[in-house]
Amino acid sequence: MILLNKIRQSNMEDVIIIGGGISGLCAAKVLKASGKKIKIIEGTAAVGGRVQTDRRDGFLLDRGFQVLLTAYPEAKNFLDYKALDLRAFEPGAIVLNENGRTLIGDPLRKPSHLIKTLMSPVGNLNDKLKMLGLKLNLGNQTLEQIFGKNEQTTLAYLKTKGFSERMIAQFFKPFMTGIFLEPELQTSSRMFEFVFKMFSEADTCVPSKGMGQIPLQLAQSLHSDELLLNTYVEQIESNSVYTRLGEKYSAKKIIIATDAQQIPQPFAKLEVLKKSVTTIYFTANKAPFNIPIIALNASKQKLVNNIAVMSAVSEQYAPKEKALVCVSIINNDLSIKAVDLISKVIQELKFWYPDAVTWEHLKTYHIDYALPKDDSVSHNLKREQIKLGENIYICGDHLLNGSINAAMKSGRIVAEEIIQTST
Repeated sequence: MILLNKIRQSNMEDVIIIGGGISGLCAAKVLKASGKKIKIIEGTAAVGGRVQTDRRDGFLLDRGFQVLLTAYPEAKNFLDYKALDLRAFEPGAIVLNENGRTLIGDPLRKPSHLIKTLMSPVGNLNDKLKMLGLKLNLGNQTLEQIFGKNEQTTLAYLKTKGFSERMIAQFFKPFMTGIFLEPELQTSSRMFEFVFKMFSEADTCVPSKGMGQIPLQLAQSLHSDELLLNTYVEQIESNSVYTRLGEKYSAKKIIIATDAQQIPQPFAKLEVLKKSVTTIYFTANKAPFNIPIIALNASKQKLVNNIAVMSAVSEQYAPKEKALVCVSIINNDLSIKAVDLISKVIQELKFWYPDAVTWEHLKTYHIDYALPKDDSVSHNLKREQIKLGENIYICGDHLLNGSINAAMKSGRIVAEEIIQTST
């Protein structure tokens, strides 16, 4: 309910952007460059939305395991990679199963992985040749071609391509589960091809000081009067937005750049299709592995899906002589007590890494809305998708596909639409 006696009218902006996540920041950047007067209203204490990094006891903790694929077209345009001081993961993965550990890599990008990859029991030689062929084939396709194909589930797609059940179970399921945040690979085959192409063409990175550096870089050009933090917008009426405290801000145009769960009234969705993840950080005196690579749990009965030693990727993630271990759990049973969950994780991982019993729990994040559900995805936005009213627009990765690239692209498209229709 709006408290009219608390309402205050701000100076009229050209554009108010509700939400300071990746899409909102990119929209702001494009609008500012065109000379528009903008204001971002963000409900929390910092910009970034789902892409943020916390500091704790000398460690850098990304809010969920996240990476930047440097092949993303939008990221290339919006970000200064050199300034971010990107640190790359090695291509491929360590595969953990009931028989131990094995490595499967990308010999085209890292030739030293060739012998180990060929000798790996994960899949057969035919699987590895098919993976190479898929990589080369997608490299010759544009994103428009990929997103123009008929959709099927990723699981059906992999079977159609002739990959063996073992290759799907031991590599594709745990690898893509960590990306899609769903273990049955029901995500659109378009999304699989897009992600596989992006992974194949360039590096998988994190900024040396955490993923939160990405939104901070996007926000560098903002002046103090262009960013309002800790201000939650509940309702939009005509050309004005109303905050939880009853404040009123007005603009010629309004952009909703929140995630799908936080859209203000009267545009809030009744049902939000989403995917969740639980990320647990541990500190260790001895890292389970010292190379910047992801470990995938391919066991049939498992809790943990993937592991990364973030301090092996960037030494700035942890104090000297300490390792930071990041563990991701998909479809976590939230009824399990926190202490029991940590105990179960340690018990599971000590099969491959006996020193896990000495790890110390640092922090657990349960991200309820980590990604939109990507059963059907697209690469382009129609005008009717981004315009909710005469002066109301919307952007966000939930309109396209769950990726940093889509968040950036949607923000750019909305900003360009406003610029074009304002002239």
